[in-house]
Amino acid sequence: MNEPIYDYDPAAALDSQEAIAAFMADALETGDAAYIAKALGVVARARGMTELSRETGLSREQLYRSFSEQGNPTLKTMLAVMRALGVDMTARPHEEA
Repeated sequence: MNEPIYDYDPAAALDSQEAIAAFMADALETGDAAYIAKALGVVARARGMTELSRETGLSREQLYRSFSEQGNPTLKTMLAVMRALGVDMTARPHEEA
């Protein structure tokens, strides 16, 4: 018997600064630029692209394009969005696995 398939949108779980920070910390730890950009796009959708556009001064179209599957946001865009989301990017010494 086939199990039903459910669409899960991780944006639905990002309802607090702590949840957003944990989600982005996990994404940043991967070191995968495409994954990080996609994760930031999920957070941006959770917050609302229109509100984020207003807060960053970036157009909604630019935000959608930057954080799409093929997107490649600039560091300036990423920092503006993270600042608007209330999340800081930090650095720590790299640990070899």
